[in-house]
Amino acid sequence: MKHILITNDDGFEADGLKALVEAVQPLGIVTVVAPSSEKSACGHSITLTRPLRFIALDDNFYKLDDGTPSDCIYLALHSMFEEKKPDLVISGINRGANMGEDITFSGTARAAMEATLHGIPSFAISQVLKSCEKPIQGIDYTLAKKAAFDIASKLLNGDFPLMHRRFLNVNVPSVSHIEEFKGYQTTKAGYRLYGNDAHRHNNPRGEEYYWLGLHPLQWDKEKASEFKEITDFDAVEAKKVSITPIKLDMTCHDSIKNLRGWVDEIH
Repeated sequence: MKHILITNDDGFEADGLKALVEAVQPLGIVTVVAPSSEKSACGHSITLTRPLRFIALDDNFYKLDDGTPSDCIYLALHSMFEEKKPDLVISGINRGANMGEDITFSGTARAAMEATLHGIPSFAISQVLKSCEKPIQGIDYTLAKKAAFDIASKLLNGDFPLMHRRFLNVNVPSVSHIEEFKGYQTTKAGYRLYGNDAHRHNNPRGEEYYWLGLHPLQWDKEKASEFKEITDFDAVEAKKVSITPIKLDMTCHDSIKNLRGWVDEIH
């Protein structure tokens, strides 16, 4: 039997996590280790300053008390998979997109990164919402469940298309009916456009505080047109499931030559 380890960054009670478990359960033994609370945008954060503990909620289902998604994978591999690693790690299904530079923020994507550091095939999967105002309840994960099953099935058959220390980042378009789905698309990460949505308030004691908001899902289409590959944003807009290969080596290889000349002039 194949063994699948699952986590997320929306917390152990998230509907997307439940949908992912339902989608891949026919493929093997599923173990869930998820954060006890939402850890969105925590990136590749590992907890070093306090102890962590697993809390068993059901058979093969645990929450990690105040842990991050990366903590969940790291500690699960250490304590539950000492003899044999899982065959696959899946992170998600995230509530909202993880495209472009948002991949660097994403706890969902970074949990998949933690798995690939340990040599385990992995992918992160996110459900794109129609707008940031959409309520968190009532999201339709039907297409995301299909995508998770299809991709997991292929990976569990030993067909992993990437080299060492790489993982797949999957984004699923929001469709009203699954018949709108236009297929799978290999993509590159696009150029996300950012603003500033920090809201200043005062608490009842008059003390100032800030609450960070959400940015509209916008990207630089003109910049995207320069690429040979379709971007994740463009694929999702076309009602396709975007599958982007992500590598851990963040070296800007095309700048090494120029930098070498620049460094040589330092005295």
